Amino acid sequence: MRSGLPKVLHPVAGRPMVAWAVKAARDLGARRVVVVTGHGADAVEAALQAPGVAFARQEKQRGTGDAFLSGAAALEGGEEGDADILVLYGDTPMLRVETLRALLADHRERASAMTVLTGELPDATGYGRILRGAGGDVEGIVEQKDASDEQRRIGEFNSGVYVFDAQAPRLAQQIGNDNASGEYYLTDLLGLYRAAGAPVRAFKLADAGEVEGANDRVGLAALETAMGRRIVERHMRAGVTVQRPDTVVIEDTVELGQDVTLEPGVILRGQTRVAPGVTVGAYSVLTNTVLAEGVTVKAHSVLEGAQVGRGSDVGPFARLRPGTVLGEGVHIGNFVETKNAVLAQGVKAGHLAYLGDVEIGDETNVGAGTIVANFDGVNKHRTRVGAGVFIGSNSTLIAPRVVGDAAFIAAGSAVHADVPEGAMAVARGKQRTLEGWSRRYWGGLREGVERKLPWLAGWLRREQ
Repeated sequence: MRSGLPKVLHPVAGRPMVAWAVKAARDLGARRVVVVTGHGADAVEAALQAPGVAFARQEKQRGTGDAFLSGAAALEGGEEGDADILVLYGDTPMLRVETLRALLADHRERASAMTVLTGELPDATGYGRILRGAGGDVEGIVEQKDASDEQRRIGEFNSGVYVFDAQAPRLAQQIGNDNASGEYYLTDLLGLYRAAGAPVRAFKLADAGEVEGANDRVGLAALETAMGRRIVERHMRAGVTVQRPDTVVIEDTVELGQDVTLEPGVILRGQTRVAPGVTVGAYSVLTNTVLAEGVTVKAHSVLEGAQVGRGSDVGPFARLRPGTVLGEGVHIGNFVETKNAVLAQGVKAGHLAYLGDVEIGDETNVGAGTIVANFDGVNKHRTRVGAGVFIGSNSTLIAPRVVGDAAFIAAGSAVHADVPEGAMAVARGKQRTLEGWSRRYWGGLREGVERKLPWLAGWLRREQ
């Protein structure tokens, strides 16, 4: 991957690749989940910490057989001594839970000791090949580097996903490393099972693309595209309108209600929750955001860590930063930014405002250009604005301030003292009007005015 990040932690559709394998195991009802780590173990284990997930370190990367033994050791002492063991890989996020459920069912219905998940490709270069006997059972798996020319022409390949019965950890201790790589191959378990007279079978994938992995950024992008299409189609089939599916990104962790409409270019990330009937406008980006019913997010808005109440509308070109909580029927207009802001029912901030570290009461009107000056250069300070307040355009509230209910703040005021309930605050210099000032000023700059400002030059001549 040419990256400081371990390969299995590179994300696909909102989850690290390896987290898809963990999720699949848990969705299948696995009684115990063990993640075998090696390169970048500390980072991988930190990313996957969760109840029911254990870790086993493979201190030296000596092949898949050695990795299996490391993981099997972590299963010892549990109550699952007679359980089947499912082996998954950390870089194949496309593998469906439904496929794995069918694999497990086939393994149990046929009383197999070992079942190999296989696929078929016109050219299976890079994969181990499946060697079948006359009756169709699997007789062997040969790795690419150890295969003969004839064996390399076989299209059926080993995905690396297996189901073993409970004797696998004991048998795996007999695996040797007499091969071209000097590694311990997990595939050698097949021969050990057959030597013990146990049945080994294959379960073939309908879609070989499910076990496609990523070894570089090109492969990663292909997985992202394929998984993204799968997720978008899943939501569409559940009742979500996606106007241009090829332009919309929905991470797997996102939840969408019925009759949600997503316009072109929308990106939904993290723990975003969108209630039924919501419309998210074109090219808006929502991360870890909750939208209640009846909300409209207009085009080019960016919401992160925000909660938007029923019937509110946001945007276009609005930015709601973490800690923003909007009540019902709130209006946030174009080029309004909020941060750690709690706006109660019916608050309106229509244009060009910054509302940071503030609480605003019901039905307050915030005029265009209003700024809550919350930072003194060292610390952030909080401001409280009551209900029914009218804040005139281009006002600045210098935190920490308290503005009482039903107060008025005159346009252009820099409010540096609290405003009592029902009072009006005017905090601006008294206007002076100097007759003839413009003619005197521009007349002193006549040469530049004549060259650059023809209308003004004409006006000066008329005034003379």
